[in-house]
Amino acid sequence: MDAFLTSTALVALAEIGDKTQLLSFVLAARLRKPWPIIAGIFVATILNHALAGSVGVWVAQYIPTHWLPWIVGIVFVVFGLWTLKPDTLDDDEAPSEMHPAGAFVTTAIAFFIAEMGDKTQLATVALAARFDALAWVVLGTTVGMMLANVPAVLLGEGLAKRLPLKLIRWIAAGVFVLTGVVTMAGAASLG
Repeated sequence: MDAFLTSTALVALAEIGDKTQLLSFVLAARLRKPWPIIAGIFVATILNHALAGSVGVWVAQYIPTHWLPWIVGIVFVVFGLWTLKPDTLDDDEAPSEMHPAGAFVTTAIAFFIAEMGDKTQLATVALAARFDALAWVVLGTTVGMMLANVPAVLLGEGLAKRLPLKLIRWIAAGVFVLTGVVTMAGAASLG
């Protein structure tokens, strides 16, 4: 259950103000079909994070057990610092028109691509490497993504203007850094 709760909290906080959340606002404004957009985000996230989590599990097999908590801890601290940098959505990342198959396909493709190399995808890799619970990590990171993006789709840009994004970024950064420090402290107590 730790894997699920940690994954959900870290990704939900990290996603606030992230480029994929900005993409959610753009898709909602351009396509104006919230339920297909939400379904597209869900499918893209499940696929992307299952892939990322599988990479994390695979990588963890090749890292000596005594090094893994240190590496994952450092990665979380770096993610915490990365979270402090606000994301922007470049015009070439936002779809300018709907895919002929509709809002669902447009969203699924755009979201999957935007999530590649994103901090929440890389956090999923690290979480899967840390916890021996791939399904719980993928479920948790997906729930975290949905917690951050469904309101973005339903309430639109007005919500973004009302949220204290800078404060949320600092809280997310703190949670990432704290998770990293706790992970490394656990490794130190075992060593």
